[in-house]
Amino acid sequence: MRLLFVVQRYGPEVFGGAEAFARMFATKLADRGHDVHVLTSTAQDHVTWASAYPAGDEVIAGVRVHRLEVGCERDIEKFSELQARVFGSRKWPRRHLQAEWLRLQGPWLPELPRWLGDNSADFDVTIFITYLYYTAWAGLPAARSPALLHPTAHDEPPIYLPIFDSVFRRAQALGFLTPEEQQFVERRFRIARPTIVSGIGIDLKTSGENEDFRSSYDLEDTPYIACVGRIEWGKGSMELFKYFEAYKRRRPGRLKLVYIGQEVFPLAKHPDVVVTGFVPDAVRNAGIKGATTLVQPSYFESFSLVLMEAWAARVPALVQGHSEVLRGQAIRAGGGLPYTGYADFEASLDILLQDVELRSKMGDAGRAYVERNFEWQTVIARYESFLGQVAS
Repeated sequence: MRLLFVVQRYGPEVFGGAEAFARMFATKLADRGHDVHVLTSTAQDHVTWASAYPAGDEVIAGVRVHRLEVGCERDIEKFSELQARVFGSRKWPRRHLQAEWLRLQGPWLPELPRWLGDNSADFDVTIFITYLYYTAWAGLPAARSPALLHPTAHDEPPIYLPIFDSVFRRAQALGFLTPEEQQFVERRFRIARPTIVSGIGIDLKTSGENEDFRSSYDLEDTPYIACVGRIEWGKGSMELFKYFEAYKRRRPGRLKLVYIGQEVFPLAKHPDVVVTGFVPDAVRNAGIKGATTLVQPSYFESFSLVLMEAWAARVPALVQGHSEVLRGQAIRAGGGLPYTGYADFEASLDILLQDVELRSKMGDAGRAYVERNFEWQTVIARYESFLGQVAS
């Protein structure tokens, strides 16, 4: 099949869940002999949308990538003012203001509709990843081949904007990462489409040695808990920092918290908090392998890849209990404990730190869950079959 992915950012340097999902599926499908293309922006940073790549075509791991120039960087002040206006009133603003918010939400690619109008009919399926950005809103109406939308949706204010009703109704098929995401979208939009709950495949054998990770960040034999992903409010990273500060005041000791990911919002300095910044996959994997437990604090998830990666490495997890997706994954796997506030966090962390046997059992349960459901061969074969249905 000839397949076209449309996603806001793309590249090995791009750190983001939806973007990682697009890159992994595109690469795996190319490896299986499909002619895979990606339409994306020249941006690397999702806050400013500043151009970091040249416009034009390149090939990355067997996938032909078409980059369109970003029309303009995001005006942070203007965007913040408009966002407050859109989400701060008792009723939704007029459609033109919602459309302007989407343009500023970005990345604004003036050539996107015309490119899709001229080229998308040559593909068997056009696959849009994430509902939230300009690329899906402006791209779906211009698609000239059957369109599959992976919304990567969760319960957040933007998804209730009326302008997104048309985004979901334009798609001929919908792809979900978890049953919880599917149930939420069906409640919100009341539409019936062919669907797949694909999940994301996991490489059960990963590179990276924990000894090297420990020496790189002066951890030696220190026990640590790990949080992987961008450090920002929506990901729960800042709340986790406050919880850890409180925990250390109440439980002094050697335990450290290691953040593995880009520091979008700077954290206060703390002697027991380590921030690695953006690191290669091998370093990231090594950091996960050596953690006493992973903490996934995000309120807004449609699927947690890092949770699956931790379980593949037999590392148990603490997960944000306010997220239906994370709570559901933890319960189904038996590999994680949900928490819904500081008291839960403290009690659950105490249990995991003190009970080595429980940690081992939870890690094994998580590994078995990943092996049953998310081994790549199983996931990609199921996905290929669904693409064939969408194409026909």
